[in-house]
Amino acid sequence: MIDRRLAVAAWESLFRAQHEVFDEISGDFESAPLTQAEYDVLLTVTRSPEMTARLRDVTGNMLISQPSVSRLVERMSATGLLDKLPDPEDGRGALVRATEEGASRFRALAASHARSIATRMARLDDAELSRLKLLTDKLRGHGGS
Repeated sequence: MIDRRLAVAAWESLFRAQHEVFDEISGDFESAPLTQAEYDVLLTVTRSPEMTARLRDVTGNMLISQPSVSRLVERMSATGLLDKLPDPEDGRGALVRATEEGASRFRALAASHARSIATRMARLDDAELSRLKLLTDKLRGHGGS
């Protein structure tokens, strides 16, 4: 049995830390060639084999609703950042692939964004960062019990 007060305090601290870090690093997108949402889509797509991902996988990684992701992907396709293709393995599904333009914009922003993240996270040493990743993976259901 866990201590409920401690659980709530830990949750509140995690939530506030995430919010503060997010606010700080979101400044990277103020005059960037991509919005933060576009960057998030391209993050999933460019990390996938052949820079192609299922739309449902993109949706699963986003913190916005499925209809919002679909509209965003349509806009990104219209502006040449993504190609949207039928999924040969799922007749109802779609694949999205980063175009050269989309991948290029993503790479240009990813380098500076990673520096901002690393600078902010440098308050922790490597052992603390490893422990934080382990703990957050566990909270997300990706780690041990």
